[in-house]
Amino acid sequence: MDETTVKSKIAAAVAGDTEALTALLHHFGPDVERSLQINPVWQPVLETSDVMQVTYLEAFLRISRFDPDRSDSFVAWLRRVAQNNLRDAIRGLERQKQPQPRNRIRPANHQDSMVGLYEMLEAESGTPSRQVRRDEACQVLESAIRLLPDRYGEVVRRYDLEAQTIQEVAEAMGRSPGAIHMLRARAHERLRQQMGSPSDYLDTRE
Repeated sequence: MDETTVKSKIAAAVAGDTEALTALLHHFGPDVERSLQINPVWQPVLETSDVMQVTYLEAFLRISRFDPDRSDSFVAWLRRVAQNNLRDAIRGLERQKQPQPRNRIRPANHQDSMVGLYEMLEAESGTPSRQVRRDEACQVLESAIRLLPDRYGEVVRRYDLEAQTIQEVAEAMGRSPGAIHMLRARAHERLRQQMGSPSDYLDTRE
């Protein structure tokens, strides 16, 4: 694919042409995948193909925000998305060791699970913790989860709300544990974006 064709495909992809984006991913994806290096320790539970599957999904979700005039090339952008996914997968796998997921406390009910997830997302955003108005927080979060891509929503429901282990989620979805960590990280990122400022749904009374 020559430079002129690449530029044309990028412009079309940013404008919403999924065939153009698919062509770009087919062309550049293999090189990006070959650049990924996974520590042998994690290779039994994470493959480069896992990273690329999530990366391709993210490319479709993010391409409208790509600026063709930016200094970064498309392939550099795609490589950065892949590296971020790989990093999040490794972080998740490392956290999985301590404590063991099977020792997680299962919430008493669905509302407890929703509030727990809301408070975790709030903490991850760096916003000072305040008392959540439970009903409103649950409604906002449920609405945000429904807007997630199917795979993201399924990971959140299984792991964060139903307290399944990473291994259980991986088996149910037919994916590796590393892929589940990536999907969960991206899902949480999108939930924080969709929910906006937590101050709209928090009880600020002393």
